[in-house]
Amino acid sequence: MSGNRLQNRVALVSGAGSGIGRGIAELFAMEGARVTLFELDAEKGRETLERIQGAGGSAQLAIGDVADEADVERAVCATLETFGALHHLVNNAGIVMVKPLEECSVDEWDHVMAVNVRSIFLAIKHALPALKQSEGSTIVNMASVSSFVGQGNTPSYVASKGAVMSLTKALALDYARYGIRVNCICPGITDTPLFRYHVSKSVDPEETLRNRAARVPLGRFLTPLDIAKAALYLSTEDSSGITGIAHLVDAGYLAAAEWDNRESL
Repeated sequence: MSGNRLQNRVALVSGAGSGIGRGIAELFAMEGARVTLFELDAEKGRETLERIQGAGGSAQLAIGDVADEADVERAVCATLETFGALHHLVNNAGIVMVKPLEECSVDEWDHVMAVNVRSIFLAIKHALPALKQSEGSTIVNMASVSSFVGQGNTPSYVASKGAVMSLTKALALDYARYGIRVNCICPGITDTPLFRYHVSKSVDPEETLRNRAARVPLGRFLTPLDIAKAALYLSTEDSSGITGIAHLVDAGYLAAAEWDNRESL
């Protein structure tokens, strides 16, 4: 292991079984944090746990549903019982549904909102007492470039990520009195299992991948580590004066009204 920016700190990361959540959990552990991996998929959660422990890090697995209050409370309690404190909460878990609004059932709509938004409400509700007791506490919520702009055939996802950004700003105001900083990260196109699932729903997934990459000014998809580095920044003293922001990590995606890297190839 290397790094000590989170030495003697404790973090709880949701959706830590793969993708961005795994990247955040591994980087936090590499920087010295003791990490609770909150994950619904037990197999994926164990994979992340083994990777962290195999690299010499400290972590534990809490299996549960981020949208279920009892599971969330158990994850927070397990963190306090094992590690004795909680300094950093990363609400990363999320899902996407590729379906036009008129084809969504009420249950499908509610499920996206529950995983992407209610989960943040529940996690903060139960983690707040411990965060108040810890100096330099932070909350990082995972939003999206879709917090700013729309995208086709994902109305429930876009609505949920817009809510995450607004909720983050409101909570930053409410918890500033306790010294708790609340920010969100808005990733652009990141190569994760969730992204690959989204692309798989297109008519021609390979062509969709090429078209997506061509629309990114830096000419590449982001990696989970790119997003993890932003989460680390927002969870350390390096960002001590920052709260209530929506931190874009999008390789320039929202900087241009239109862009096509193929023109420069």
